[in-house]
Amino acid sequence: MMDHASLEALRSHHPAWRLLASPQAPLVASFLHRVFIAPNVRVMAAADLAEALEDELYALRERLGEETFSRKPAIDFLNDWASPEKGWLRKFYRQGSDEPQFDLTPATEKAIAWLGQLSERSFVGTESRLLTLFGLLKQMSEGSEADPAKRLAELQKRRDELDAQIARVQAGEVVLLDDTALKDRFQQFLQLARELLTDFREVEHNFRRLDRRVRERIALWEGSKGALLEEIMGERDAIADSDQGRSFRAFWDFLMSSRRQEELTALLDQVLTLAPVAELKPEARLRRVHYDWLEAGEHTQRTVAQLSQQLRRFLDDQAWLENRRIMEILRGIEAGTLAVRDSPPAGEFMDIAEPAADIELPMERPLHTPALKPVIADIALQAGAEDIDAAALYAQVVVDKARLAGHIRKALQERAQVTLRELTEAQPLQQGLAELVTYLQLGSETFRTVVDEGTSERIAWEAPASDGVPVRKTAHLPRIIFVR
Repeated sequence: MMDHASLEALRSHHPAWRLLASPQAPLVASFLHRVFIAPNVRVMAAADLAEALEDELYALRERLGEETFSRKPAIDFLNDWASPEKGWLRKFYRQGSDEPQFDLTPATEKAIAWLGQLSERSFVGTESRLLTLFGLLKQMSEGSEADPAKRLAELQKRRDELDAQIARVQAGEVVLLDDTALKDRFQQFLQLARELLTDFREVEHNFRRLDRRVRERIALWEGSKGALLEEIMGERDAIADSDQGRSFRAFWDFLMSSRRQEELTALLDQVLTLAPVAELKPEARLRRVHYDWLEAGEHTQRTVAQLSQQLRRFLDDQAWLENRRIMEILRGIEAGTLAVRDSPPAGEFMDIAEPAADIELPMERPLHTPALKPVIADIALQAGAEDIDAAALYAQVVVDKARLAGHIRKALQERAQVTLRELTEAQPLQQGLAELVTYLQLGSETFRTVVDEGTSERIAWEAPASDGVPVRKTAHLPRIIFVR
């Protein structure tokens, strides 16, 4: 709502408004756009982001003066931008890692996108947007029509229009879009493509909000464990079955189709070669924008899977049956934490003298060990003349993980699942066991895999022996299946 109270609340609490009103807005917006949005980077480690910010600050101080920005370390800038008072970055830790990671918040990306629209455009098209609106209304009207007679009448009308177009083309009347119409539609495509990339972070944010609401219900639950499971297990797929989840799943299924990807590639290649479009000087990265969608969607897909997995682990609490009193205390702490989350107490409100008791037993003291006095002999060193083959120092094997990941991703675009043996048969192992281990590492870190312990597979490759003659080697391991 655009009333005074709502706008006042947004001005006070919304991170995007705080960013636009901040004196650091030019630095924050330009830096985050260059580091995150332009290259379509979803997450960046704190060390890498701090190094990039140090370079940015150094260049700005050289150009604008030393007093332009404070001399505090770049990591302090990042922590300040990620603080609840700012909310321009999201700081988090990946599972199994103690290095902080940073990502843009949806509010920051919205603010940067809005700033990009402030510059004057030499050409503003309206026809394509009107046609888009008209098409959306027709889709909603036709998609909600339950009367078969009306549906058939509409389809018949559409077929008649197609027949008329075919007749005109056969007669040599080919109607082409003029330069203005092409530019209009291309600008509309650019805007929608950028907005789609921007929406992915908001989709992830909405998924996290859904997950947090379910966790809050668990933390505030006062009934029995059975009643809690009955209540929550019915909603374990609440994230995937929400409007956000269904819309994203439909988008993902559409984009994962290899036929659709090939069609998008062909259409982009064709459109970008048109003279009116080339006059607009589109970015070279636009040619692979659908792969940027795929990469961003894959990151969102992994986030949803992690949230669902964490929620299941959150519910699978076997210790509750054995330590009911402890769990009640913990739930009380969680409930109290949620109650004071919006208004935390000021100052130090709790002191812990020692986290644990120090116990030192007399027999734990080590016995005295006399120090050894080194004997230094005055011996002249001789120059070594041993002829040693140093080729082993340079015969290192480096496996190209990006090539193997691309091979797996291409196979999954064509099929819903593929086994490790099929991957190695389609692209034989070139570096032997090291390459096979890299496949297993990718399966545990990057892709989703299923291990069939009941079925054994044999993977073979050829490796040169000491005399240079190829030797066929074989590895037996359970069937490993890569899935989408």
